[in-house]
Amino acid sequence: QVQLVESGGGLVQPGGSLRLSCAASGRIFSRYTMGWFRQAPGKQREWVASINTVDNTYYADSVKGRFTISRDNAKNTVYLQMSSLKLEDTAVYYCSAGSQYWGQGTQVTVSS
Repeated sequence: QVQLVESGGGLVQPGGSLRLSCAASGRIFSRYTMGWFRQAPGKQREWVASINTVDNTYYADSVKGRFTISRDNAKNTVYLQMSSLKLEDTAVYYCSAGSQYWGQGTQVTVSS
């Protein structure tokens, strides 16, 4: 069992930055590919970025070049650094371990 807790969301102006964190319980964090997903109002949840167990990273085209995913296995934490934020990045952001375990989500609102 893995429990995930996201933090770092908030209100930011277009062009601004935020860093999301996802803290995981359990000793097997390093064995999971970790991912960030998001869900905007009225839309389906979509994949944003992933980082595998050897630190290869993958991004959705919509965030490539603006978002950076990273992990710290010693801290059981995965991060999502978001820069050059756009209005359309507004969503609840969720982290996932192996697409099996999910956090409760953190709200990111981009607004002027």
